Amino acid sequence: MSNVTAAKRYAGALFQLGQEKSKLEVFEQELREIQQVFNSNIELMNFLEHPRVELEKKKEIVTNAMGTVSVEVKNTINILLDRHREAIIPEMANQFFHLYNEAEGIAEATVYSVRELTEEEKKSISEQFAKRVNKSTLRIHNVVDSSIIGGIKLKIGNRIYDGSVSGKLERMERELVSANKR
Repeated sequence: MSNVTAAKRYAGALFQLGQEKSKLEVFEQELREIQQVFNSNIELMNFLEHPRVELEKKKEIVTNAMGTVSVEVKNTINILLDRHREAIIPEMANQFFHLYNEAEGIAEATVYSVRELTEEEKKSISEQFAKRVNKSTLRIHNVVDSSIIGGIKLKIGNRIYDGSVSGKLERMERELVSANKR
């Protein structure tokens, strides 16, 4: 079984449990924190995947790293450790986020801007573009990128909306080049 398939199964089981116990939002927040710990700490993954480290020691380290998370999330992580599936923990979290977002009508969006966006600007962008992708809201991740000169570039899934100055300049350049070739 591939890692993605296994991650989907565990995420699906945790999602179903969250629905039954009305804890989806809690699980989602806890998994975001756990994923951040795993993604920002390569040494943790190396430690967990090391064959000479005892299972109980792995569980102890992960429990300490997770802090105060719900019993259900903690048990899911422990099951993954028991089955030597620690490598899929970040992907399992991604799959859970996908299920959660679909259920809540949320789309993940990356907004590239020249400066950090205010909460008001993020809200306005969310309201404008959520309708275009048939979602109720967007979860916006702002990336500051001075190369876009001005405006914003928005990526939702595999769609890109480019309203940046650099994007407009590139389009103008392509038009001029193609006009000169005629």
